[in-house]
Amino acid sequence: MSGRTTAATPPPGAAPPARHPEAPAPGEIIGSHYEYCFGCGGGVAHGLHLQTRAGEGVSVTAEFQVKEAHQGAPGLAHGGVLATALDETLGGLGWLLRVIAVTGRLETDFVRPVPVGAVLHLEAEVVAVAGRKIFCTATGRIGAPDGPVAVRADALFIEVKIDHFIENGRKEEIQAVLADPDQVKVARAFEVNP
Repeated sequence: MSGRTTAATPPPGAAPPARHPEAPAPGEIIGSHYEYCFGCGGGVAHGLHLQTRAGEGVSVTAEFQVKEAHQGAPGLAHGGVLATALDETLGGLGWLLRVIAVTGRLETDFVRPVPVGAVLHLEAEVVAVAGRKIFCTATGRIGAPDGPVAVRADALFIEVKIDHFIENGRKEEIQAVLADPDQVKVARAFEVNP
């Protein structure tokens, strides 16, 4: 975490995170939870197409190549797209805890510009858990896992039940997912932060 106290700072007495025994193994690709997820799905032409891998402990890694469609200023990644890449990577941590969680707060620091064509190497980890609150942090580095830091975030994710999506999502998409005969795809659509 950044050192300042915010809503994304774990409270005193928060528990250290525990990797679920059925979590994906380190190095395993977690995969897209939903085809039309802007962050990880393959069904969005200009999406980020992040591929997240389980790391050691309660951590994940991902890579994101900045494309022309992701520009803000000429030749540079849009800050909102970079925040989305951090958020999507952080959302992958739910797979390691085996909980359904959504973003409650995302505090992002933009350290240096990220040019179009650059590969952003992302790493996220859970730092503490307090009840339904999951406190985590992420870093994005340019060009290599040990490259210069471009963006970082502290976040608070909240564990939710599947009803959160069913009651709040657009009915057409929810019904289409629930009607899919592939029950594994149905379950995955609601497993992590969309």
